[in-house]
Amino acid sequence: MPRIDFYTLESDSPGDRYLLTCRLVERTRAEHLRVLIHCPDLTAARHLDRLLWTWRQASFIPHGLVGQTDHELTPVLIGLDGTPEAETQVLINLAPAAPPFFSRFARVCEPVDQDPAVRAAARERFRFYRDQGFPPAHHPVRLTPGDGDAW
Repeated sequence: MPRIDFYTLESDSPGDRYLLTCRLVERTRAEHLRVLIHCPDLTAARHLDRLLWTWRQASFIPHGLVGQTDHELTPVLIGLDGTPEAETQVLINLAPAAPPFFSRFARVCEPVDQDPAVRAAARERFRFYRDQGFPPAHHPVRLTPGDGDAW
């Protein structure tokens, strides 16, 4: 049964949800876990791809877009519509709905910012997971300037 964690940002700065995603990826990689970041569209996937290269100068997170990188060798994959062939333990969901394949992961991370549409969709996902028998946990998060050199 996957562990579901919602990380709600206390700040309302545009783009902070993506910085939080980078922080979640970095912490997950510190545990040597493989990650799939599920994006709502190609624009978001490309933005996150660029941000992972630049968000912290002293950090390197090997990553790539699903279908454009060797999924066996790349520990962080950014995808849109489905699971990669490689085994991944952690799903970070940036899409408005819970992906149908969420239950095959050991952990699901749901970064949420203060945008009303994002929060409303997150509430729906929270109820969905709970109703499916996966009780989610909630963690309020505050980003600090050290959470990304791009600040």
